[in-house]
Amino acid sequence: MHLKKKKLLLILFAFIILLSLFLLKVQEHMIDFEVNYKAGKRLRGGESLYQVADGHFMFKYLPSSALLYLPLSFLPLNAAKAFWYFIVAFCLGSLVYVSAKILPSEEKKSIYLLIFPPLILAKFFLRELHLGQINALVTMILLFMIWFLIYEKNTMPSQKDIYAGLLWGLATALKPYALIFLPYFLLKKKWKSLLSGAGFIFLALFVPAAFYGFRGNIIILKEWISTLSRSAQALLDSQDNISIIAFFMKWTGNQNVSLLLSGLVMALLAFLVLTVILIGRKIDRASALECSILLILIPLISPLGWDYTLLMSVLGVTIIIRNFSGYSKFWRGFLVFNFFIITFSLYDIMGRYLYARFMSWSVITINFLILIGYLMHLRFRKIC
Repeated sequence: MHLKKKKLLLILFAFIILLSLFLLKVQEHMIDFEVNYKAGKRLRGGESLYQVADGHFMFKYLPSSALLYLPLSFLPLNAAKAFWYFIVAFCLGSLVYVSAKILPSEEKKSIYLLIFPPLILAKFFLRELHLGQINALVTMILLFMIWFLIYEKNTMPSQKDIYAGLLWGLATALKPYALIFLPYFLLKKKWKSLLSGAGFIFLALFVPAAFYGFRGNIIILKEWISTLSRSAQALLDSQDNISIIAFFMKWTGNQNVSLLLSGLVMALLAFLVLTVILIGRKIDRASALECSILLILIPLISPLGWDYTLLMSVLGVTIIIRNFSGYSKFWRGFLVFNFFIITFSLYDIMGRYLYARFMSWSVITINFLILIGYLMHLRFRKIC
């Protein structure tokens, strides 16, 4: 009973902190949520989701993503913000917990797996809350997908693969960057996951036809494709874009050269990921490490890879911390230094000029490519 009281007090304390943060710092912001909230209203009224007058704050997701905000659009804006804020906060907490649970169990659970990942990634977590973004929710869905891929208990293999596929389909319908797992399912011969996920995506694409009609839905999908291609080109050299393409755009200033160089780097990364998968064919729970790499790659290979999307690295960071002793003394020191840069590269600490230079050099892109290297090292040594 005493333990239950402690847990309740801890939950109450966390709620008070989160509520205070919302009322004092976040409520007036959440600009990305406002865009999506407006999309939910437009969907309800059968209006176009992609309107030029919105400028930079144009809705950029699939029409199926607007369905998520449809129920919230019936609430007043501030009430909808509060509701969504606590959903995101819950998802962020779940990312840390589920990442630790995905790893093989230990005789003694390390509290470090629950402390260090959110501390290292704190600025991305807080930015997600500040903007009212959807990445935490999508990442949580993908982590549960990974959980089903490695699940070994009383569920039939065919069922768990179908569940994994449905979760992948849901994540893709909300944000298409989850399509990175399509070639992974092909390589792993997860046909049931692939078919169930593809079926979910197909249905999700046509559900908005209930508001637009079949022909209107096709028009809306074409508008999404057109909008995405135009906005991507304009934001390739944005300060907060940490993608590999943006990295080369910032350093070369030439789009054609940047596309060539980034293509070569992505081809190399694809080869290395393929090698990691092939080495892991006889390793238990191999999908945990492989999918953690793919999650980190999502913002790096997406043309519009915003820095806060790096919260998707939580599983990879957890795996690295879990296997910290598996690296040599020098590489442990280098890893700590890399984590230090990630954690403390804050505007409030560095100031306007240094932070602008830091982001214009795309240092954070290199930081997370280094983390991918640390994960691959574990596989090459067949540690996990």
